[in-house]
Amino acid sequence: MLDCIVVGGGPAGLSAAINLHQRGKSCLVLSAGAGYLVKAERMDNYLGMPGMTGQEMLRQFGEHAAGMDIEVRTGRVGNILPFDGHFMVNFGGDMLESRSIILATGVSKAKPVAGEAERLGMGVSYCATCDGMLYRGRDVVVWGLAEEAASEANFLAGIGCRVTFVAARRPAELEEAIPFEAGAIREVLGEGVVSAVRLADGRELPCTGVFILRAAVAPDTLLPGLELEDGFVRTGRDMSTSVPGVFAAGDLVGKPLQVAKAVGEGLVAALSAAEYLDRADREGK
Repeated sequence: MLDCIVVGGGPAGLSAAINLHQRGKSCLVLSAGAGYLVKAERMDNYLGMPGMTGQEMLRQFGEHAAGMDIEVRTGRVGNILPFDGHFMVNFGGDMLESRSIILATGVSKAKPVAGEAERLGMGVSYCATCDGMLYRGRDVVVWGLAEEAASEANFLAGIGCRVTFVAARRPAELEEAIPFEAGAIREVLGEGVVSAVRLADGRELPCTGVFILRAAVAPDTLLPGLELEDGFVRTGRDMSTSVPGVFAAGDLVGKPLQVAKAVGEGLVAALSAAEYLDRADREGK
């Protein structure tokens, strides 16, 4: 079992991982890929590294972590579940186990569509490999907003779900036999449970399940019981969250959305996670 899983491979997450490593804690970084920093044309407000592009800065951060043999895996975290004093992390269908968590996922501009939050667990899912068997032999819609969405749709079709794939364009990886609808979902319909989705053009697609596969999952959806404040994860000065053993750092905890703040909070989160682990060891937990 790992001491800590860091969810997010940006400045906050890599800062946390480096400082955990420095304190002798085993850690793994799970990254959904490049965030908004990679698009920055010029960075002049990070001490000692003026004039860099965001991409150059991220490369240096990544090389620093790689030089310390910190493992970074790229993919999508579907959900995190507290379990018997530790955490189970669903990463691309694989379950990883950790004693603590640091969330450093950044901010997502995606907002839930109408009816999504109300029907979560009642036909709305964010993980095909987790919940697919529940819909075997039934009509489902996959909304492909992430790179791996086509492979998850193929998986659902392979286990016997009747899949319709919705996205801006048909991905080359999607099995030819899977029907495709160009567009976006604007509403999830149903009395209690899902019965259909409404597309942006007003058409309705009947279904019993909808898999909304975004590149990132909202933090409070990712981890049940996580408290938010004004849309950001609420933390103490030690970057602890409302869930014991879970810490957060970077843009997802609030403004200013700056690299320097993210790196500093990653450090604090790592120190706090290390202290949490040491205390648990002393208490025999």
